[in-house]
Amino acid sequence: MFFWAKKCGIKLQFIQPGKPTQNPFVESFNGKFREYCLDMHWFRDLEEARQEIDSWRKHYNEEKPHSSLGRVPPRLFAERAA
Repeated sequence: MFFWAKKCGIKLQFIQPGKPTQNPFVESFNGKFREYCLDMHWFRDLEEARQEIDSWRKHYNEEKPHSSLGRVPPRLFAERAA
């Protein structure tokens, strides 16, 4: 990741250790991703991990209602906003 960012001229910025409030949206998503996807599965190989993560991502974005979006999935929220 570091080499790719440098090659593309992207400056990476990191939050201070122990300061999740500096980036609450990402920290909230990371916590949900870990709890509801990664911690629920023991992946046998990379392909299985990719399949499970893709399935979780689709559910999270296309089916799961989000309270911050008026109890609709992000995809439906985006379609209504367009």
